[in-house]
Amino acid sequence: MSPDVGAAWRAGYKGKGVTITIVDDFSSTSRFSGNFGVGVQTQRHGEWTREEASMIAPLATIRSKDFSTASSVTLAPGLNVLNLSYGMYAKAGYSANQIGWSAEEASIISYATKGTAVVSKAAGNDSVAVGGITGGQQDYLDLALIGKTSAIFVGALNANGTTSNPTGMAWYSNTAGSNPLVQSHFLVVGVAGDKTGLYGTSFAAPIISGYAAIVGSKFTKATPTQITNQLLNTARTDTLIGYSPSVYGKGEASLSRALAPVSIK
Repeated sequence: MSPDVGAAWRAGYKGKGVTITIVDDFSSTSRFSGNFGVGVQTQRHGEWTREEASMIAPLATIRSKDFSTASSVTLAPGLNVLNLSYGMYAKAGYSANQIGWSAEEASIISYATKGTAVVSKAAGNDSVAVGGITGGQQDYLDLALIGKTSAIFVGALNANGTTSNPTGMAWYSNTAGSNPLVQSHFLVVGVAGDKTGLYGTSFAAPIISGYAAIVGSKFTKATPTQITNQLLNTARTDTLIGYSPSVYGKGEASLSRALAPVSIK
């Protein structure tokens, strides 16, 4: 974790009053091992992303929604954050509005469009720009969230950056690309796979979900769009090697900067 997380906790902000819904795999037979500092565990993908979000924002209410079900994602009272550490891939060449979305993804896209939930979406692990083509396919969930009010695409850095020791993009991470609508809603965070054994933007998105919950637990009257914009507008560029909006979007998320004001608009 970034040292900013501990500082937020010491200030009393741990995600209380915020609900994070993890939309992910909670039912398959696929499991893999890693270590978040509590010993080696072998878990499903969703169990890993859920654990990570809960470690960042320990007082947030964490909900699990299996992504193999087609039902709508329901929102809880108060601030809602949705964590999407997955993509929806199909043959390239369609537009997002040509996709016959299930009620699940349709609800997520609607919440991001209306600004009724913060949507933290893993940018992808294909070393292309968000929405780009890889192996003849595109992630249409990425495409559907471009330009949506309270959506954040999250890329992975090799480590947490500092001004004295800046960091760079993980080799696998998708980048913001040339689309200004993506650049303005793209953040990066460190993914310490060398320590945890867990690599991928799947493990970047829950950090932003946790940050959103922490920020929401301070600014309790803020809307999902205000929380989204606070995270985006306080990102750092001075902790990154060769900062460019086409790579890093708005920059490295800074929880300390996001929490700094007395109030947000």
